[in-house]
Amino acid sequence: MLIGCDDSSLVVDWLRDQARGQKTAVTSFYFDFAVGKELSAIVMLGSMLKQMINRMEIFHKKIWRRIYKQGYTANKTKVELVDIVGILQLITSSQPTFMCIDGLDECVGAQRVIIFDSLQLILKKAPGTRIFLTGRPHFRAEIEERLAGWVISVPVGPNKNDIITYLRARLAEDETPDAMDGSLEADILEKIPENISGM
Repeated sequence: MLIGCDDSSLVVDWLRDQARGQKTAVTSFYFDFAVGKELSAIVMLGSMLKQMINRMEIFHKKIWRRIYKQGYTANKTKVELVDIVGILQLITSSQPTFMCIDGLDECVGAQRVIIFDSLQLILKKAPGTRIFLTGRPHFRAEIEERLAGWVISVPVGPNKNDIITYLRARLAEDETPDAMDGSLEADILEKIPENISGM
């Protein structure tokens, strides 16, 4: 399990490229601050389960039995978290799996606790499952506490020189270079890298 603060879509894309043609599941979920209160553990884990099932070419008999045992039919409108976690345990224990969760710190605190508990249950049944989590630096302690013994923390943050290089490239693309004098450009190159928040 990794914790970082980087563009996790690059990690997801790389994992999917590596998994192509192999019996490996790669699933992802992105928490968005704007709708964070609406996103629950059931929504997140249900989305990940749906992604896994949609990408499976062949269902293992145990997975089908579990689905039918839980009464998953077109008439069942409410799915319980325990059902979702149980099927995720079956899938992740039958194949290598990568679960990528971006911005978990944007999720409401009570739902995060449920997510952490669910992830622990999945990892206990399928210790080979790898979970990639991203969040801001203040979130690190919570992850290490809730997933103690399951986590390797890799802090990733912005590099001042990379930010300056990026800003210079964007300033060079300015279609109205006369609108900015050298003093404003110097301020931009000094103040933005100094005040970067770690996002």
